Formats: sequence, C-alpha cells, structure tokens
Amino acid sequence: MSWTTDLGTMHERWQEMLPEYGLNMAWKVAASLGCLLAATVFVLKWKKKRLFLKRVEQEQKRREETVKAMQEKVNGFKKKALEVNENTNCVTVFLTDCEDQLQELKKQETHGPLYGIPISVKEHIGYKRQPSTCGLVQYLDDLENDDSVAVKVLKKQGAIVFAKTNVPQSLFCYETSNPIYGLTLNPQNQAKCSGGSSGGEGALIGGGGSILGLGSDTGGSIRIPASFCGVAGLKPSTNRISMKEVREIIDGLTIPSTVIGPLARDVDSLALCMKALLCDEMFKLDPTVPPLPFNDQVYSSSKPLRVGYYETDGFNLPSPGMRRAVLETTKLLEEAGHTVVHFTPPRIDYMKEELFMRNLVADGGATLYDKLNKNIIDPNLQEVYLMSCLPAVVRKALSFFLKPWFPRMARSLTCSLGISSMKDHWRSQTAVQEYQAEFIAEWKTLELDVLLCPMTGPAYNIGYAGKLLGSISYTMLFNLLQFPAGVVTVTSVIEEDEEKLKHYKGHYNDPWDRLFKKAVQDGVGLPLAVQCAALPYQDELCLRFMREVETLTRERRSKI
Repeated sequence: MSWTTDLGTMHERWQEMLPEYGLNMAWKVAASLGCLLAATVFVLKWKKKRLFLKRVEQEQKRREETVKAMQEKVNGFKKKALEVNENTNCVTVFLTDCEDQLQELKKQETHGPLYGIPISVKEHIGYKRQPSTCGLVQYLDDLENDDSVAVKVLKKQGAIVFAKTNVPQSLFCYETSNPIYGLTLNPQNQAKCSGGSSGGEGALIGGGGSILGLGSDTGGSIRIPASFCGVAGLKPSTNRISMKEVREIIDGLTIPSTVIGPLARDVDSLALCMKALLCDEMFKLDPTVPPLPFNDQVYSSSKPLRVGYYETDGFNLPSPGMRRAVLETTKLLEEAGHTVVHFTPPRIDYMKEELFMRNLVADGGATLYDKLNKNIIDPNLQEVYLMSCLPAVVRKALSFFLKPWFPRMARSLTCSLGISSMKDHWRSQTAVQEYQAEFIAEWKTLELDVLLCPMTGPAYNIGYAGKLLGSISYTMLFNLLQFPAGVVTVTSVIEEDEEKLKHYKGHYNDPWDRLFKKAVQDGVGLPLAVQCAALPYQDELCLRFMREVETLTRERRSKI
C-alpha cells in the first residue's frame, strides 16, 4: 500500500469523525460558556453584596460616631434620647450641629413658638449634608444639598433638630426595619414592633427621648406608630404642610397622597407644632401650599360637637381592645354633652382594594421592584417584593384559584396588577372623586362635625406587619379621602380583651384574620388608641376633638 493510499484512508476517516467531533466540541463549548456565564453572574452578585455590606458597615460607623459625639455633649434630653435609642434602636443619626443651632438661637432678638424645643425628624425628611435613604443602600451617598422646607421652618421657629429616626425599607411597611439601620423595637414592650413607617419617631417619643417629632403618612405611617407606642399623632389634610425636599419612593404618586405631620406626647404639642409650621415662612418657601394659618379660635372652642362613630368597617374586624376603646370613648363623649350618632362608612372593601391599593401600585409594583432589586431585601418586605416579581398571568391564575376559598385575598391579588391603561387610569381617578363625594354626602346627611373610629392596635408581635398590609383599612381610608385624622391613646389592653381575643375569627376567618389574631396576642398593658377625623382643611377641628377625647380619658383614668 502506497503512502498516497494511507493518506486517502486517513482523510476518509477524518471526514467520518468530523460531524461527531464537531458536535461534541459544540456541546463542550456551550457547556463551558454556560459555566463561565453562571460563574460571572455569581461573582457579580457576590461583589454587589460585598459592596452593599461594606457601604452599610461604613454607614454604621458614621452612625456610631454621631452617638459618641452626642455622648460627649450629653445633657437633659440628649441623655434620655441616647437611653431610648440604646433600648429600641430608633435613631439613624444624631445631628452633631444641634449645638450650633442652639448658639444661633441665642443670638436672635425674637423667639419663635418652638424656641429651644428639641425635635426629631423621620429619616427621609431632607436635612442638609445627610442622606435620606428610606432604608435603601443606593441612597446612602446621595447627601441632601439643603434642608427640607419643613425643617427650615422648624429652625426658623426656634426648634433644635437633633436626630433623624428609623424607617422601614422603602417605607412600604408598618414594621420599622431595614438592612442598613436594623429593627426598631417598641419602647413599651421590646417583644413588639414600634409600627411604621414613622416607627423611629414613635419609639423615640414614646420612650421619652423626644418631645416632638415630624413623621409622614401615606396609609397610616404616623397614626400606627402613635397607636403602637402610646403617643399622639396627626395626619394633616393633603398639602397642608410642604413636602419639598422629602424623598418619596414612588415619585408622582398623588393617590393616595403622602403628607408630613407631627407626633408628640400630647395633643397640645401637636397643635403647637402645626401653629408653628403654618406660617408665612412656609407659604413663602413653598407657594404651592395653601396660605392657611392655624385657626386658634376653632382649636380653643368648647362648643359641643356632633360626633359620628363606628365600631367596625366591615373589612377588618377590630380586636376586642380596639372595639372597647371606641365604645368607652363614645360613652365619655355623650356624658360630656356631645351628640353621638352611628355612622356607616360606605364600601370599605371597594375603597381599600379598587381605589387605594390599585392606585398605590398602579404600575403593578414595577417602581417598587426597581428600588428593592438593588438591595438585600428586609424580611418584612419579602412578600411585597415577591409579589412585584410575579408576572401578571401568574397573579391572575393565583387569584382565580384562591377566589372560592379566600375571596378577600383573591381580590387583593387582582388589584396588585395595578392599572392597565391610561383610560383605566382616568376612570380610577374619577372613581376616587366619586367615592369622596359619596362619603362626604353621608357625613353631611348626618350633620357631623367629626368622626370617631377604631385605630389599629395594640402593637404587633415582631414579624407580622409585613404579612398584614391589608389589615390597615382604618387608616388607609383617610389618606384616600384626604381628610385630617389623628390618634389619641385612651386606654390599655386588659386581661378580658386577651380572653375575648381567643375567640376572634374576624369578618372572613381567612389567613389574614388568623395572622392578625396572632399579631396582637400577649398585649396586656399595651396602649390602645382611637382615631379622630374631620373634613379636609379642618385640621384645627380635628385637633380640638382629639384634645377633648384626651382630656376626658385622662380624667377617667385619674379617677380609677
């Protein structure tokens, strides 16, 4: 056999092997590329997490430095604030320029109504050279260029702003916890949460570490911490106080609206804060705010009131303590000469699901997902985050299968899809206006001055609030209506309430009702509040009613 024959044979064999060899090579190359891609993704995620943790560590060191600086200058309220923070983890940063603020005040010839009063503010309210993170790491290096309008006015009126307080991650929960600053505990009972999203304010004031503070409220974020921590809180009418330089998670959200409002140890302090804020300085700094000064005549009035009330909204059955708080307060009001009439709030399930929630997540949760996707997710936000990740078809399928057994949860899933088109958006806006008109018409038919209703409470056990976003219909209502609404502590949980709670089934006896029962268990001794509301821009009347409730309940407790 010649060498040419051998060469030809080898060529033929090579041609036979080539397809198989090429196929094997293709698989090997594909597998290698797949492994490389997976490794790259893993490394990028690891690197992202490492950078995140490193930045959080840096922020925690900065926070510790502000605590040390405060300890070196400790006196009076500062000492108490440090103690409360140590017990509850409620402060994100102590503002080291508060001494400078005090020295500047001493130079002034005239003193404002808040002269020398130490005030704390919620973390996302803008303060110069400080971040407003909302518990999100991407904002840690985004320092504010200037104070918010509200902070400027507080300083102008003589207040000393000394601390920023903790918030839930994204503000989208009413348990105050985030991966940067951690979990805030309740000053009344450290096994309980402080509420949210102004939970840092509630804990600091409730523990006695601050006299007065500023929070914000989109669905109950001032009123829930006030209720859980045993303090007073006011959600003012929409746009009564400037929101300039206050970071919002969903920019452009107008329904429901976010508002700034005060928390304090008593109603008179809330009124003092509102009186100080509603001044020419604020109207000049933010011309979009209606120039309506505080009406002291309305607040000081002693005229008997016509009070509407209800024990349940038909969507979330109050805990036994919540219901007792309302009934005992109505009795005190009647004995004091006020007229009390029953009021039925219209279509609360429709309000909460179709109007409030659908507008809150009008984009199906896409904006919230974008904000959270850059972070380590706080455990309290896991369910909200996972929901925002689910494709629309999956949510629709889940809603369909849940409907026969858990109709309330099925409707909530459907509403989480948001608004599908601009046409539906306009319809939804119109529906909100029609609901407001319906509610006000019922109010006027009964010739009401104010409204008394249940307030979510007592404080939840830790870890439940993130699973019970649907259980705060009592507070959501007034954000949608744009009414002023405030919270006053009137009593505390007793053994009888705890015993009745054992038989609690709620209106639906579904997983939400069962979770709520577990959330409020073991609450003996914890504060219970009621909620007071008035028509839009009648904030002074709302405060006047709150003060009446506060006075009557304090008198009753002093006699016991």
